[in-house]
Amino acid sequence: MDQLESLTFQKPAKSSKGAPKRKSNMSATEQAIQTIRRGCEELIVEEELRKKLASGRKLRVKLGLDPTAPDLHLGHTVVINKLRDFQSLGHQVQFLIGDFTGMIGDPTGKNQTRPPLTREAILANAKTYRDQVFKILDPARTQILFNSEWSDKLGAEGMIRLAARYTVARLLERDDFAKRFKSGQPIAVHELLYPLMQGYDSVAMKADVELGGTDQKFNLLVGRELQKDYGQEPQCILTMPLLEGLDGRDKMSKSLGNYVGIAEPPQEMFGKLMSISDELMWRYIELLSFESLQTIAQWKRELEQGANPRDLKVRFAKEIVARFHSPAAADKAAEEFEQRFRHGRLPEDIEQFTFSAPDAGLPVTQTLKLAGMVSSISEAQRLIEQGGVKVDGQRVSDRALRFSPGQSFVIQAGKRKAARIKIA
Repeated sequence: MDQLESLTFQKPAKSSKGAPKRKSNMSATEQAIQTIRRGCEELIVEEELRKKLASGRKLRVKLGLDPTAPDLHLGHTVVINKLRDFQSLGHQVQFLIGDFTGMIGDPTGKNQTRPPLTREAILANAKTYRDQVFKILDPARTQILFNSEWSDKLGAEGMIRLAARYTVARLLERDDFAKRFKSGQPIAVHELLYPLMQGYDSVAMKADVELGGTDQKFNLLVGRELQKDYGQEPQCILTMPLLEGLDGRDKMSKSLGNYVGIAEPPQEMFGKLMSISDELMWRYIELLSFESLQTIAQWKRELEQGANPRDLKVRFAKEIVARFHSPAAADKAAEEFEQRFRHGRLPEDIEQFTFSAPDAGLPVTQTLKLAGMVSSISEAQRLIEQGGVKVDGQRVSDRALRFSPGQSFVIQAGKRKAARIKIA
């Protein structure tokens, strides 16, 4: 298992830089709770966490991600940013790469059996996760762990003993399992093991707090129950909202093509963020911006007083690009975007269309046909495959891309055809 060595970094000498400022009329514990609660969906159990914080000891704060795809995107960073908050409060951050559970495949939200991934694919993806997470977390104060370290050692006997600690009836209380069981859809045995293995991670790590998206709540609660069963103090649970993708409808996902990858080039990242709807912009700002709540409230007041939402989008997009690249890269991306779309590289009198989108969204191929830019859907597909279609200056590579109500953008087909599209 030398490929799976955990990397532990020593915490450097304490510095005032990045430490949360404490208000004179608020205790350190209350200030920490306020920081932790910002943007979170649910905290279980707040009074327990309050006691853990008041004890003065360094808490072990766990976040696990299965490396089922090679890249992290902004949806992942919602919960990683919260891990960063705990880190800034001086606690021990444990970033768990699920190289064992990734082979099982998290069935959360799936309506059919999910095929396991190979160990080779998991290891390749795990390397990119480890590299990319340090764009957010401090490497010197982060412990990277792989759950194969203890899960591989369980063996057949250990798995049987672990399975004996939980009933099938309790596992079927999970919403997606319950729906599939009721509708007669198959549930593979290895899928039932997933919540148990994730819960066992918390036992092995002796986690004080575990973070996850709202779709992970059941799995996180299993960890809490297993810790009790093993005689440990149960972990507190913090769930974070799921970030919608660029379409404003589905959860951000690389497989749906509605994502912003944190390793993408600055220009591509900037252009994608500028393409989101004005309504979705606030969701992104509230979940991703590091600006203070007071500053965000001021932005809303400015908008109510007539400010252009586009200017606010530029401000936000520059913040995100600067975070994952540099302020200079953000400025350059903004300048190039302005040159393309404000200073005449595209004619101002290009045709404008408003199309209605069905519930599933309007496909990019159909958008091109409705705008008269191609004669058929198959022509649109060929043009995309040849790299000839751009949305807000960004090349489209996914033929399954769909647009949702509220989106507005410039679409180009080849070098000479362009149109401004609004989705109603």
